[in-house]
Amino acid sequence: MSGSSEPATPAKTGNLYLAIFAAWILPGGGHFYLRKWPRGLAFLVLVVTALTIGVQLDGRLPWTFSGPPLGILATLGCLGSGLPYLWLHYVVGYQGAVEAAGYEYGSAFILTAGLMNLLLILDSWDIVHGHKA
Repeated sequence: MSGSSEPATPAKTGNLYLAIFAAWILPGGGHFYLRKWPRGLAFLVLVVTALTIGVQLDGRLPWTFSGPPLGILATLGCLGSGLPYLWLHYVVGYQGAVEAAGYEYGSAFILTAGLMNLLLILDSWDIVHGHKA
């Protein structure tokens, strides 16, 4: 008789650390690793588009680990977009233009791109643990 009241443990799919790293380094990368191709492509396009709009509006790309706590949080949030953020900072040398008309809106788009990618990392975590299909 198999009438146990314990819920079945979801099966894990893939390596958790590799999925998280792939999801951070490339938006949608964790989903690509987990073979969720359409979802990964949609997320890649979404995050990169938000980041591109932010750059086109001359938004700020924060890079500070000292000073006001909200500045540090903004840096960590934007750093969530992974490789695109690092490419913009180190390769292109992008910082934004405070005198630009779209500066505040652009900054919001850049921050939103990083925060969206952090949510995608959590989504990859859920897929690996079998909580999502």
